[in-house]
Amino acid sequence: MMTAAMALFTTGLFAADVTGKWVAETEGQNGQKRTQTFNLKADGAKLTGTVSGMGGENPISDGKIDGDNVSFVVSMERNGNTMKMTYTGKVEGSELKLKRESQRGTQEITAKRATT
Repeated sequence: MMTAAMALFTTGLFAADVTGKWVAETEGQNGQKRTQTFNLKADGAKLTGTVSGMGGENPISDGKIDGDNVSFVVSMERNGNTMKMTYTGKVEGSELKLKRESQRGTQEITAKRATT
């Protein structure tokens, strides 16, 4: 009985396996399809990496992992203005389900783990 309780307790301590390349297809302006690539690296509860897409490659900051939950911020410069995007989401098997919030609103994104 005690072993089962310890197993349940310690399972919650491990962070999701988020390290690697994740690719999402999102809808841009005028309904255009855009590809976003998330290159992520987990180090305990800390998450680092980059997000690549139409705005080039941008580093993530304030990256955190808590169990299956992830969160991070991406700032990008465009025409002299800085746009900050906050990502929150959850790892579900081979999918990373994210919500991106920015000055342009909120967008749901599902990224799939890249196999290559």
